[in-house]
Amino acid sequence: MNENTNEMTNLDRRRFVAGGLSLLGGASLLPGHAFARLRPASSGASDEGADKTLVLIQLSGGNDGLSTVVPYGDDAYGANRRRTLVPTAELHKLDGYRGLHPNLAKLARIHDEGGLAIVEGIGYPGPVRSHFKSLDVWHAASLKGRAAREGWVGKVCRTAWSEGAPPELVVHVGGKVPYSLHSIEHPAVAFEIPESYRWLGEGTEAETFRRGRDAGEKTSVLDRLRGVLRDAQESSTRVRAAARAYRTDIEYPQTPFGRGLRVIAGLIEAREGTRVFSIDLGGFDTHNNQKASHDGLMTTVDDALNAFLRDLRGREAGDRTLVMMFSEFGRRVAENGSGGTDHGKAAPMFLAGTPVQGGLYGKHPSMTDLDGGDLAYTTDFRSVYATAIEDWFGIPHREILGETFERIPCLRT
Repeated sequence: MNENTNEMTNLDRRRFVAGGLSLLGGASLLPGHAFARLRPASSGASDEGADKTLVLIQLSGGNDGLSTVVPYGDDAYGANRRRTLVPTAELHKLDGYRGLHPNLAKLARIHDEGGLAIVEGIGYPGPVRSHFKSLDVWHAASLKGRAAREGWVGKVCRTAWSEGAPPELVVHVGGKVPYSLHSIEHPAVAFEIPESYRWLGEGTEAETFRRGRDAGEKTSVLDRLRGVLRDAQESSTRVRAAARAYRTDIEYPQTPFGRGLRVIAGLIEAREGTRVFSIDLGGFDTHNNQKASHDGLMTTVDDALNAFLRDLRGREAGDRTLVMMFSEFGRRVAENGSGGTDHGKAAPMFLAGTPVQGGLYGKHPSMTDLDGGDLAYTTDFRSVYATAIEDWFGIPHREILGETFERIPCLRT
């Protein structure tokens, strides 16, 4: 085996098997590529779910559910919260027990209109308070975490979409691709802004490709690399063109989160074949002086998600788009000594969009019968995943999750 072949084999082992190849300046790209099309699925998505889209929003750091969906009607809430207390008079009341944070006025209106579902008490058995370990569980949809070897979205792709799936089947807007999108067979496209998603024609990958080409190397690895580069060039052109061409009368907030959701709206409208979009908003690890920072984060979520949902409403794109918003865990019931809250367990999840039958689902955890000082979960998060997998995409969820979960009846039929 010659030097070029050794070099290409090492590149193959390090990069392709790991699930990605970096082709961007200042951004990450894990491209889908011609040589790794999905296998024909044993039981793919139904025809009805063939062009539906799921948008995943991760609130990173552990969102304080008790300051988001506030149980103002429970005396234990006020007894445990002082500096982080959300005043009852300012809440957008959902009923006589709970209300949405004051800065979620737009989402409260969407809830009242029937477009926002709140699933309470979300968690999983044997919860952990580590950001990384908990996210591994969420992203793999398995208590094994990364030992499950594939993200839950990756499993959906492998099961549902067969050969010919576009490189843009799964898109993450942001610098760090979540493990949920990890796929052995169909990695995700990722970029921070569309302008950063482009083939620069530089770097070690291009140089390796050039040397192999000049040497007349005919290895299968080089054929794979050519497929990667070809698809990356074509995909980047399509993505940037779709983002530039998108026009809307809706004014999105000029925050990274708002701009990211606007890009997603444009790509949904462009119909490039993406079935799952992902974006995250950080800052929710509020150990210190929580009130001001969490209030600001609620405004960021409210402004951007409202713009996105209003933008898609009334169009076919909106009818075919489901939004799922989650965080890796909630916060503890009692405040700490720094005016913040520490890592907890159960918290609410949110589903939004035209397909959603809005309202409250699940059961709010007891504020007094606690799990080591935390809210005890009442609904497994995989029930929400099962709802998206089966009731939205039309795929038997047991094939993805490995077991059966009760689905949430929150989607319009």
